[in-house]
Amino acid sequence: MNSTVELPEQTIEKIAEHYAAIITLLGEDINREGLVKTPMRAAKAMVYATRGYRQDPDALINEAIFSHEGSNMVIVRDIEFYSLCEHHILPFFGKVSIGYIPDGRTIGLSKLARLVDFYARRLQVQERMTAQICHIVMEKLGAKGVIVTCTADHLCMKMRGVEKQMSATTTIESAGVFQNSPELRDEFFRAIAAGR
Repeated sequence: MNSTVELPEQTIEKIAEHYAAIITLLGEDINREGLVKTPMRAAKAMVYATRGYRQDPDALINEAIFSHEGSNMVIVRDIEFYSLCEHHILPFFGKVSIGYIPDGRTIGLSKLARLVDFYARRLQVQERMTAQICHIVMEKLGAKGVIVTCTADHLCMKMRGVEKQMSATTTIESAGVFQNSPELRDEFFRAIAAGR
């Protein structure tokens, strides 16, 4: 089942026209062999990279929430993601790890990855994305607690501006029992570090 609402072809063509105008304004010949199809390719790539705007999180989860009697932590580590910085529209990418403590329900593991992409595939900032992932998992599961960590490389810092090639950014967000329990937070961070 496709959970993404597709854009009309006319909209994609309009985006391609804007790319053609930008390329021309930069001083390139839009009719040059290597660039003739670039505006449409770029438009389709942008539509794909921002598909999170046109998705429904409930359709992504698709009823993959199950009863569970246990109360121990569940962790999905190193979910890779790709996003676009909303300040420069340059990529940032990295890995997200999610931990939660069930309160009678668990979620299909692949659905956590889908929720990461739901928020990553749009114009975004890492801090907000980390918080959004945390809060949607908490909301959809009714978990006792959720913790999310995200580490990413930002091309807006690497290929422009300060040009710091070795820089990486880590953000952490927590909800529920993780907020007031250093022991649970330590357990989460030990678990995600153990497999590396």
